[in-house]
Amino acid sequence: MPTYSNRPLTNKKTLESTYSPTVLDHMHNPRNWGIIDKSDGYGRIAGPCGDTMEISLNVKANRILMCTFDTDGCGATVSCGSIVTEMAIGKTLSQARCIDQRAILDYCAGLPQVNKHCALLAANTLQKAITNYEQMKSTPWKRLYRTEQ
Repeated sequence: MPTYSNRPLTNKKTLESTYSPTVLDHMHNPRNWGIIDKSDGYGRIAGPCGDTMEISLNVKANRILMCTFDTDGCGATVSCGSIVTEMAIGKTLSQARCIDQRAILDYCAGLPQVNKHCALLAANTLQKAITNYEQMKSTPWKRLYRTEQ
């Protein structure tokens, strides 16, 4: 269960009028929360509003088997992290490379302008985790020295 930052929570009626049912579902019931120990790929990015997101991957035969996230961000950031992990699981790395801000916004039926950067943060963090996996695969000895995670 996520622990949100110390930002004030708005009431249920305001949330329902602001966010789509998909966003609210992922906000209140995030999927794939946590970080994988000994992951194959890992990415961590701090967003422009101060939110940080981490994504970890397990990959086999060029396909994402497991994808998890963690964030200290707002409800919209939690939703986007949850959504991007659902979108990535089962995809090949090249398919997952196509998951961008627009794909996340389409999946969740949009976000208010003030929260669109949350989808960008999730997409960029996924891409960083994939890049990390590819780098570790090409130079596996570096995994021993990885300081992240």
